[in-house]
Amino acid sequence: MPPVLLRHAFPALAPVLASVAERLRVPLTLPLQSGVALTFDDGPHPEGTPAILAILARAEVKATFFLVGEQVERRPAVAAEIVAEGHAIALHGHRHRCQLRLTAAEIVEDYRRGAAAIEDATGRSPELHRPPYGVYSGAGLEAARANQLRPLLWSKWGKDWRKFTTPERIAARATAEIADGDVILLHDADFYSSRNSYRRTTAALPIVIAELKRRELGTVLAV
Repeated sequence: MPPVLLRHAFPALAPVLASVAERLRVPLTLPLQSGVALTFDDGPHPEGTPAILAILARAEVKATFFLVGEQVERRPAVAAEIVAEGHAIALHGHRHRCQLRLTAAEIVEDYRRGAAAIEDATGRSPELHRPPYGVYSGAGLEAARANQLRPLLWSKWGKDWRKFTTPERIAARATAEIADGDVILLHDADFYSSRNSYRRTTAALPIVIAELKRRELGTVLAV
């Protein structure tokens, strides 16, 4: 692969190769942290996000929501409710596009628009960033850091976007061999995944929380 293409595409390996994530200083976990982080991508959603918030409130658990700017613009009140409930917000981008298909200028503008939408709706400026699909390009990783956005991927995921999965499978994947410092990736929306996938996530979340409590693992905000 030509060096230019290698620099462009190499960071995309971080979600699947821990050695690449470590080399690029893209965290998959929360180092030296007691507890695990529940994180949700792709919202806010008019049904999925309120349902997730209600479950978290009943369980007295806090989470971090990686928001999509275009969805925040459509539902600013839902984004504001996330913050009002004591959860953390982070940036997932303004639009849900793979960075490998974008120019450096397009990525910078995406960060700007997404962060502005979140700040307008919540009064908070996002400090964490996770790209769509977990895929950074070289330019995207550089731009995140230049804009004081700290990258964070994940170490556990429920693969809850799949059409034919079940709540039980989601919960089992998300909590398999889980330990302090792990970051769990789930989704509170179905805009970019299989239709109604958030309903399976909503059904899985109480199982996930119960398993964390059974293992005496607390939950922490990713920030």
